[in-house]
Amino acid sequence: MINSPLCSMLGIEYPLFQGGMAWISDGILAASVSEAGGLGIIAAGNAPVDYVRQQIAQARAHTNKPFGVNVMLMSPFAAEIADLIVEEKVAVVTTGAGNPGPFMERWLEAGIKVIPVTASVAHAKKVARLGATAVIAEGGESGGHVGDLSTMALVPQVCDAVEIPVLAAGGIADGRGVAASFMLGAVGVQMGTRFLLAEECTIHPNYKEKILKASDISTIVTGKRLGHPVRSLKTPFSRNYMAAEYSTMPDNELEGLAVGALRLAVQEGDLQKGCFLAGQVAGMVTQAQPAADIVREVMDEAYEVLRGAHAWIS
Repeated sequence: MINSPLCSMLGIEYPLFQGGMAWISDGILAASVSEAGGLGIIAAGNAPVDYVRQQIAQARAHTNKPFGVNVMLMSPFAAEIADLIVEEKVAVVTTGAGNPGPFMERWLEAGIKVIPVTASVAHAKKVARLGATAVIAEGGESGGHVGDLSTMALVPQVCDAVEIPVLAAGGIADGRGVAASFMLGAVGVQMGTRFLLAEECTIHPNYKEKILKASDISTIVTGKRLGHPVRSLKTPFSRNYMAAEYSTMPDNELEGLAVGALRLAVQEGDLQKGCFLAGQVAGMVTQAQPAADIVREVMDEAYEVLRGAHAWIS
């Protein structure tokens, strides 16, 4: 068994979070991961508060173990979601795409563990000063919103910069990635792309098929011009967006091109207009499995890799 302070801190068996993927990570998927011993996370994304409330109720109907909610701070509903999390006494909050500062004091006073996602040392230090319980250092290999630094470069620098626990994210899909994260100084990991093929993940079959067919070079980053880069699979939508990004199209029109594209991918499987978020490890995700099997397989692999590390020492 892998020993991590993250497990006793959160009341979980394995130091593995399922990433909060907008319109993907619902109550059923989160509950399935939590039941398996990890920490399942419901994604609030740009969804209204009633949707998130329903997903929390759904998760609680399927597990009595801790789970979290991810707040996308760019969402117009972020403040309402922040209040809902306190009202519902959610165990853990993860945050992304912004500064969680305006909400952290209230969450912490309510006894909620606050674990922001960060893509830089400066941001990690800032949230640590604000009282964050831990921090997720996410490299640019991730799907969805990304920063510039790779996981290999980011994680050890964040570990050196803060005294709170650090989780690694970005480019992790199996036990080798988990073991490597521990060697970099992390005490746990967050995985997203691997869970796209969980049997409990309800994305459109076209989305799952695209993950199964992905290779190591199947993703692209768009959105840098607008200041919020996003990694997704190469599709007609992403290629057209990239071309528009380097054109003279006004920023407001460029922003409008992406509105609703993720939901078109998730719910309708639209191969032309959908935005299929995925990390660079999509090429490593080769079969559909129950979420519980994913959690246990990844952690068993990590244990074996770490147990064999002595082979490198003479």
